Order: sequence, then structure tokens, then C-alpha cells
Amino acid sequence: MTSGFHKDVVIDKDATTELLLKKHTEYLLQYAKNQDSFEYVMSEWLRASGVYWCLTALSLLNSHDIDKDDLFKFINSCWNEEKGGFGASEHHDPHILYTLSAVQILTMINRVDSFDIDKIVQFVVNLQQPDGSFYGDEWGEVDTRFTFCGFATLALLGRLDSCNVDAGVQFVLNCRNFDGAFGCVPGSESHAGQVYCCVGALSIAKRLYSIDTEQLGWWLCERQLPSGGLNGRPEKLPDVCYSWWVLASLKIIGKVHWIDKANLVRFILASQDTDTGGFADRPGDCVDPFHTLFGLAGLSLLGDTRLAKINPVFCMPQSVIDKLDIITESIPPTS
Repeated sequence: MTSGFHKDVVIDKDATTELLLKKHTEYLLQYAKNQDSFEYVMSEWLRASGVYWCLTALSLLNSHDIDKDDLFKFINSCWNEEKGGFGASEHHDPHILYTLSAVQILTMINRVDSFDIDKIVQFVVNLQQPDGSFYGDEWGEVDTRFTFCGFATLALLGRLDSCNVDAGVQFVLNCRNFDGAFGCVPGSESHAGQVYCCVGALSIAKRLYSIDTEQLGWWLCERQLPSGGLNGRPEKLPDVCYSWWVLASLKIIGKVHWIDKANLVRFILASQDTDTGGFADRPGDCVDPFHTLFGLAGLSLLGDTRLAKINPVFCMPQSVIDKLDIITESIPPTS
């Protein structure tokens, strides 16, 4: 349902205001186990990322009831030893998106050293182009998402210096628009998902000083609608996933306090399914692991102490990043 002048939703006055921790845990564990479901079968093309979403969400819920050996076996089946990257599932071509997801999973279950790290690094480095951009795979699509994936994968492996960081940063800066936000390639429309990727890449490279964080902060804050939800660009409906893309970007540049926290929390909680558990993109829609992770991650960023602390750059438990001793750049909050 839309409301008023803005494209927005109306939150039912009886919508839940309780975080359904137990139900979310049960939903995620059941989703992972029910491999005969329509949803599971149809998600083969992005399964490595789906496993990452479920594992990270369960980690935020402080649940450890997942078989790490099964996770390792799955990731091993996605590995292309010849090329050095990981695909979305067994027999899928390697891609930088799923290589990052695989490395995130392996990092969280402490099994990275089971693979040839040099080969993974070489796969990622070979995807970087002379202008600093990264291809997603051998077929040549360019997107700032892939720059973030390249930087993040290498940083998690302790090998960021293996790529041309300066060229990668310059490509990101070339994708900045007049409104202070970023698109997927130079000249493309600003989008909150791309902002997260670009800000995250600059944070990993320690180059946040290269952008106008005040102007970017305003663009991000303007994504909040009267319902409290955040959208990804002007004139779009709010979506729970932007509780991560927008909030994480604001956290990195020190501007989380610029949005209406209470109203956003209300929107996120109203997007839960009180029967099955899980979060949907917005109230009343069907739930899925993607929105469940980013709903929980948004609440963690907003300081919900019932959830484990999330790292705003890598979207992984902060405890994992601390063990790796990875230092990224962030800007302290200002008024």
C-alpha cells in the first residue's frame, strides 16, 4: 500500500514491535535443512551468498546450531581449483560475488587455510582492469559492487596489497555523482547499494577523506520515508535491505544519528512474519534469508544488544573481524 505524496507503505497499528529472536533462529535453521523446498531449489544460482546470509544472521542471533563441516563441504563443491575462484554452487562458473561470500563463510568457520590462498588472490587480481575497475568474471561486466568484492576478499585474506588499490580507488571516485552518491559505473544513477559498496571500498583502502561525507550523509538520510523505512533511490518504496546498505554507509561516515532511529526500528520490526519468523522487504510481504540478515544487521547497527555486534564494512560479526586484526577507516560521529 502507498501513502501520501511519497511512495511509501502504511504500517498497521497492530504490527508487532517485538523482535522475534527464537522464531528467526528456527526459520533460518529450517530453511537451511529443507533442501526440497521450492525456494531452496530455485536459489541455486546464488546459493553461496544464501549460505553466507543464513550463517551471518544466525551468528547475529548468537546461534551456533549449524554444522560447520556441512558448510565446508558445500563451499568446497563451489571451488574451481583451476581458476581459483568460487561459483554460486557446484558446477557454476567462478564469480567475484560468490568468491567473497565463500571467503566470508570460510573466515567465519575458520577454514580459509584449507584452500590455496594464492590461487584465490590471483583469481581476484586477474579481474582488475587497467582503469582500476573489476570484472565480475571472465565475461567482463563492470560494477562498483565488484570493486568492493575485490577489496573485501583480499582484505579478509590479508592480501589487499596484491591489487592496484590506488587505481581501484580512482575508479570508485569516478563513479561519484553531483549529489555526492555513487552509481555502478561512471555516469550511472546513484543508488544506496552502490554507495555502500563504494564507501566500503574506500574504508578498506583508508581513503574516505577523498569524498564529501556531509553531502553524502544528506543524500543517505533523504532515503528515509514517513513510514520510517529506507529506500535505495528517490521515488522508490522502502525496503528492509536498505536498513543495511544505507545504515552501514552512515555508520562508516559517522552519520547514523542523522536518521530517525525509533521510526526505522518500527518499520523493520513490522516487516517480520510473526508466524514463521524471518523478515520481508516490507510489512506484509514474504520473508527470505536475504532480508532476514539485513533486518537483523540493521538492528545491530542501531545498537540492539540482544544481537551480536556487526561490522559495518564487511557485514560480518565484529568479533570475527577483530580476530583478523583488520583495520578499516571510519569517521567519528559529529553533530
